[in-house]
Amino acid sequence: MTNTSEYTRCVYRILISASAGALVILVKGDVERVLFDEPAIHRRLDEIAAQISRDYRDRELSVVAVLHGSLMFVADLLRRIPLPLKLDCVSAASYHGKSQSSGEVVFKEVTVPDVADRDVLILDDILDTGHTLAAIRETVQRAKPRNIQVCVLLSKKRERAREVYPDYVGFEIEDEFVVGYGLDFRERYRNLPYIGVLRKELLEQSSE
Repeated sequence: MTNTSEYTRCVYRILISASAGALVILVKGDVERVLFDEPAIHRRLDEIAAQISRDYRDRELSVVAVLHGSLMFVADLLRRIPLPLKLDCVSAASYHGKSQSSGEVVFKEVTVPDVADRDVLILDDILDTGHTLAAIRETVQRAKPRNIQVCVLLSKKRERAREVYPDYVGFEIEDEFVVGYGLDFRERYRNLPYIGVLRKELLEQSSE
């Protein structure tokens, strides 16, 4: 006789897999092409985590995560770093639902993390114009940390409005609008397991 709990777990796994597959099919037409699939992302995270672990060996790390786009990136990366660390989050944005940065960075979480005399690593999903990361770095700097480094999952090859030089970069990409793996467009597509380029028609329709 089949064990009931094991049967239930199997059903849950099937439903989760079916739901994930349905999500991919549902939005497949919205994505022009996939840049990085899930295995490629995880391989790169292994490499970044190993580098960070070496650089901060025998030190305690304070991580400042930029919400909400970095949520999946932060969760997957930190589980690969076997170091003592503290995690704080800030919520800031310069897109405000549009496909281009407005240049105005709005902090939704105004509390500055307590990072005085600590080694700080800022984690963000994407470096684009530089507005958001520059503003966050300046805000954290006011708390007088020992040092600050920046890690981004994606860095766009483009001229920046404000110069920010990340210390760790997952992938460099062209100046295209990407979604998935935490990155959104109007709060959609964050839960895609890959990173892909959004169809230009959807961006054009949003600006009409």
